[in-house]
Amino acid sequence: MNELAKERLPLLPDRHPTPDFFVCDLMDAAPKGDMASMQHPIFSLSTKPDHRVRRYEHGEVFVEVKPSSDGLATVHDRDILIYCISQLMAAMNAGQPVSQVVRFKAHDLLKATNRMTSGQGYEALKAALERLSGTRISTNITTGGQEVFETFGLIDRATIVRQTRDGRMQDLEVRLSDWVFNAIRHQEVLTLHRDYFRLRKPLERRMYELARKHCGKKDEWKISLPLLQKKCGSASTEKEFRRLVTNIVEEDRRFHHIPDYSVELDDSDMVIFRSRGSVPASSAIEQIPLRGLATDAYNDARIVAPGWDVYYLEQEWRGWMAEAPRDPEAAFVGFCKKWFERRGRPG
Repeated sequence: MNELAKERLPLLPDRHPTPDFFVCDLMDAAPKGDMASMQHPIFSLSTKPDHRVRRYEHGEVFVEVKPSSDGLATVHDRDILIYCISQLMAAMNAGQPVSQVVRFKAHDLLKATNRMTSGQGYEALKAALERLSGTRISTNITTGGQEVFETFGLIDRATIVRQTRDGRMQDLEVRLSDWVFNAIRHQEVLTLHRDYFRLRKPLERRMYELARKHCGKKDEWKISLPLLQKKCGSASTEKEFRRLVTNIVEEDRRFHHIPDYSVELDDSDMVIFRSRGSVPASSAIEQIPLRGLATDAYNDARIVAPGWDVYYLEQEWRGWMAEAPRDPEAAFVGFCKKWFERRGRPG
């Protein structure tokens, strides 16, 4: 047995190898996460009950997260949202109607997210649902063109529809919050690599989410270590956070286990993510006609972003997108509106 075989590998084993990512009633569904919670630290990195009230501010954006008696929702609890978002996006892409209530088999979710299907796996799923329902968020993050200034949960409720005789749950119903559902309806989501669910460490998952959101299909993305810690929502000391990131960097250098991106830490405390070229090849720019958008879209853009060159904004929009929107014209106008709200008139 060689030395690598003797030590614990950084990726969990693939417990349910299958050519299809999700086995669901709709269609094969690629895993997807909402952009807002990928960009901002909504979920706790702790593997123990986290009862801190956290407030994150970056520019004009703020997020305040309050736990229930069960603690904050964790990065691993996010798996449930990813599963629900993926099913709804698959239905939308197939032209089917969707609603905030998602019904699925617990066993399918456990397999799709690479979790154990033993009794322990079902109990962990119940606990995750309780944390997702109990965690309350106040924020002004925009989803679907709406700015939310209210307190809400990540899910409104979860119902175990049926249980087997041995007490294990079978069917579940999850009602997503308006905030999450708005992101789905406006396709403010990104596709995740399947190996995301095999990453052992919560910090690795969080770093991948940030790279997927900010690096996308670009060759590389750099971020300072202090800002990365802030965006990760880590409660570690600066020294401890540097040690944790350094360990991840060293493991990735040896095993290349971080999906889609390699990660490095240079001498100036800059964390550098470089694309491995594995992000799905169908880019938003390729799917939107280069000849331009409909004339009405440019006219509407001039109204919502007065003073700005709409063709300049179009270039910024095309470079910003990671995936093609369902309605390019509406998405472009929405982008221009947000641009103007944040920057005002040019000059």
